[in-house]
Amino acid sequence: MKTFIHHDIPKIERATADNGSRVYNTPTGRAYPSVTTVTGLLGIQAIMEWRKRVGNEEANKISSRASRRGTRIHSFCEDYLLGKPVKPDMFDQEMFESIIPLISEIDNIHALETPLYSDHLEVAGTVDCIAEFRGKLCVIDFKTSSKVKYRDDIHGYFMQTAAYAVAFEERTGIPVGHLAVMMAVDNDKPLLFMEKRDTWIGEFCKIRAQYKKQYKI
Repeated sequence: MKTFIHHDIPKIERATADNGSRVYNTPTGRAYPSVTTVTGLLGIQAIMEWRKRVGNEEANKISSRASRRGTRIHSFCEDYLLGKPVKPDMFDQEMFESIIPLISEIDNIHALETPLYSDHLEVAGTVDCIAEFRGKLCVIDFKTSSKVKYRDDIHGYFMQTAAYAVAFEERTGIPVGHLAVMMAVDNDKPLLFMEKRDTWIGEFCKIRAQYKKQYKI
């Protein structure tokens, strides 16, 4: 049985900005772009080139399939931490079971699929998990991948989790100095990437400034 620490975090509501992107309305009446929308600027060019190579129809199929599977695995991780029964089908079982040893080490959970916002960074979003992992309070991100990835492939994930660490400290007063990305990989061993928040928050601020300049929000 996992231990949960409750925090009275204000609610935020999802909405759509004039440019079609996802934003969150905060209790102060301000609308902030989502953390993932902001870091999405990092891969726009690469995604456009990939879609051109494979064609829009095929790209849509691949993206949709990957998104659905990522959502399922994420839900399994959440249910596992909540102590609920988890019964993945034959297509997801191997991938989910590979990551169980990592999520089993999570305890003293402060946030699980919890909406957060930062007035300092002017962003909002829903964090996967904030909890103790291997003796450190971490922002934890659950990811899936069809192939092995390396540290240089996932700078956006580190920026995202760093932003959530700042948002959580704003809302609770509790600093979170560490980041953990747990990645289940198709037909391979799971990957764990550990980073420090202060290594990546400056990089997030740069991409946030770029997003604001480009989209005026």
